[in-house]
Amino acid sequence: MARFGTTADYNRIRHWIEERGGHPARIKDATDSETVCVDFSSETQEEISWDEFFHGLDGSRRAFLHRTKADDDRARFAKIVRRKHLPH
Repeated sequence: MARFGTTADYNRIRHWIEERGGHPARIKDATDSETVCVDFSSETQEEISWDEFFHGLDGSRRAFLHRTKADDDRARFAKIVRRKHLPH
């Protein structure tokens, strides 16, 4: 059974994404600098720096929802969600 976690911790987010071959990105031609995402292909997104990614995440008050347990430890399910009450 899959389990999910939500975090705003930079190290945990970066580790999870890089472990699965992804990188921080923004949708190409997006006008909002806070519109960030995770990309595994580079086809529809524009690669950005980690600093820019975390600035966008914080600026939009978003957190990272990700799969924590699964049959496949490399499962890529994740998304950017509204930040609610997260531990500091």
